[in-house]
Amino acid sequence: MFSGLISYSGRIAEMQRDERGGMRLVVVCEGIEREHPEVKDSIAVDGVCLTATEILGDRIAFDVIPETIERSTLGARTPGDRVNLEYSLRVGDRMGGHFVYAHVDARARVIARTPEGQGERMRIERPARIADGIVEKGYVAVDGVSLTVAATGPDWFELALIPETIGRTTLGARPVGSDVNLEIDPLARYVAAALGARG
Repeated sequence: MFSGLISYSGRIAEMQRDERGGMRLVVVCEGIEREHPEVKDSIAVDGVCLTATEILGDRIAFDVIPETIERSTLGARTPGDRVNLEYSLRVGDRMGGHFVYAHVDARARVIARTPEGQGERMRIERPARIADGIVEKGYVAVDGVSLTVAATGPDWFELALIPETIGRTTLGARPVGSDVNLEIDPLARYVAAALGARG
């Protein structure tokens, strides 16, 4: 479980493809000395929950299976890319974002970026299969960042990014045309499933 509040960043060091369709991902990670991660811990990388398989100094290795590569943007990243990093919540941690599972629902394209006040509006595709879970003033995790939906349209939604988010996370460097990972609010997921079951 995560909060979607990004305190650390990482940089992809290695991506070793596997003939079975997966890959070994190695990330240079901030916060290792403070957070003391161990092998088997869950860590969110750009909003994707991965299990640490090896820790070597400031580098953490993960096995990424084909399902994760298909559903997320991790397979399209390249060595040197910066990623958002969040270590899993501990009991008693401050909860300032929303509950994030880091189970990516879909990839979506950044459609537009427009300056607004001190910050910026970011417009992103709203995939049809999760559209009901992305509602105005609801939560959504974008590349693992907990954000409030500012507006929605038939096939898009917008975020109002503050300078802190632009500077601290990778969203500040996501150009128009690039893809991001989306995770709808878990509450919305369960409500949609319950309503769907009732027909």
